[in-house]
Amino acid sequence: MKNLYDLIIIGAGAAGLTAALYAGRAKMKTLVIEKSDPGGQIKITNEVVNYPGVVSTTGADLAAQMKKQATNFGAVFAAGDATAVDFSGDIKKVTTTDGTEYLAVAVIIAGGAKPRKLGFEGEEEFAGRGIAYCATCDGEFFAGKDVFVIGAGFAAAEEAIFLTRFAKKVTVIAREPEFTCSQTIADSVLAHPKIEVKFNTEIVYARGNSVVQEAKFVNNQTGETFVHKVETGVFGIFVFVGYEPESGVYGGQVETDKWGYIPANEDMETNIPGVYVAGDIRPKRLRQLVTATSDGAIAATASEKYISETKQKLGIVIEPAPAQEAQHEPLLGEQASAQIKYVMDRTESQITIAAILEPENELSDKIKDFLREYVGITDKMSVTVYKKGENPSLEAKLDTLPAIALLDKNGEYTGVSFSGVPGGHELESFVLAIYNAAGPGQAMDDSLRQRILQLPATDIKVGVSLSCTMCPELVQSCQRIALLNPKISAAMIDLQYFPEIRDKHNIMSVPAMLINDSDLLFGKKSLEEMVTLLEER
Repeated sequence: MKNLYDLIIIGAGAAGLTAALYAGRAKMKTLVIEKSDPGGQIKITNEVVNYPGVVSTTGADLAAQMKKQATNFGAVFAAGDATAVDFSGDIKKVTTTDGTEYLAVAVIIAGGAKPRKLGFEGEEEFAGRGIAYCATCDGEFFAGKDVFVIGAGFAAAEEAIFLTRFAKKVTVIAREPEFTCSQTIADSVLAHPKIEVKFNTEIVYARGNSVVQEAKFVNNQTGETFVHKVETGVFGIFVFVGYEPESGVYGGQVETDKWGYIPANEDMETNIPGVYVAGDIRPKRLRQLVTATSDGAIAATASEKYISETKQKLGIVIEPAPAQEAQHEPLLGEQASAQIKYVMDRTESQITIAAILEPENELSDKIKDFLREYVGITDKMSVTVYKKGENPSLEAKLDTLPAIALLDKNGEYTGVSFSGVPGGHELESFVLAIYNAAGPGQAMDDSLRQRILQLPATDIKVGVSLSCTMCPELVQSCQRIALLNPKISAAMIDLQYFPEIRDKHNIMSVPAMLINDSDLLFGKKSLEEMVTLLEER
């Protein structure tokens, strides 16, 4: 069976990484599925000082070492999110964001938990535009500005201290009459010269234009209110009020409690044979790094016996993962991932990508890997993968396959597509296309916008090389026009995968622009130049 493993681990936090280490060491063919960089909550922890044997380290460094250990023992990592599972048979099925179906004899659910939201007015509207949930990720954006930290637990106290590195002042808003964390860290917060603490206080709303510029707070004992407001710029509101389990996809498959956590026995077994759970996604008294690693080790060890007995019962042999599979390197580096997340967090609406791919095709495989990693960085984008022939109406609008097509919020084709992997210098083109399609988009002079809307129907294809530094400006200009004018389409085409186009039109330089499949032009062009060119046709 294709994509068949001994064990699939969903989630690469401390629990998942430890499980992968133990499973790999036991010579089990192990796949770890993770929607973002491995590490879970520890990777956004600035300082780790309470893990036995480690005097002090950063969460990111510890996560990297844990992944390296697991990889050294043969565990394979796949970027993506589990979107559907089927645990009903002896062979478990896990489907990921890009439509890939993985099979395994056993599964460990280690998806962890996500920051809990309060639900106050403006929280959803200004998420990523003044309201944040990770000080390590977003603290630097508030350098020299006022910051409010909502919460009274360990995370709120720790992150408040961390934010003093950047913020002009940090104000802790705690609805409780005192901190609920250890007295040691509470005393550190109360003694810090850049931190003010307001107990018995709650946030009422956050408001502003495009970013947070006003927030109202109320004392829940006296009813007294106060408003913090800035006329220009922005201030930060960081919410740290606990977590909720990432268990939605498992509803109806495994037992959950009333809060959504997945119960387990002392061997981390759920109510379904062959399905285990580890880490913060299960109910437990202490949610710490040390207990997460313990869960992972127990789950992997318990699954080993089950896997051996089930394989014997079914009479199947699972071949080890090839060495090169275990050494797979991500297409997107840490810096690119951070930039993508920064932009995607600021988009106004969800964006949908439709990929039309061909079986046993090198470019299709690379596109699938790219989209899997991209979706792992952000929850603002969804991907639907079609095999050639499954979506004829969209296919008819795309001249070169395989291809990635951007759809609008109604699921309609925007006219923007990428035939190739938009990496290298074209990664920025892909990110900007999404930003402009989802909103708010790049600023534009209204007169130029009106000129674009008046342009006639045009089909534009831009032939590129990913190493070309002049290609992105032309691609971005054409796609910007297509996103505004529904009569215009603009495709980026990586010519190394489409030599027939290169040869047919004698293209020997990039960027090369083909207009209505007849006129061929070369060289970069700004948005203004492109509009003028199309007006004069």
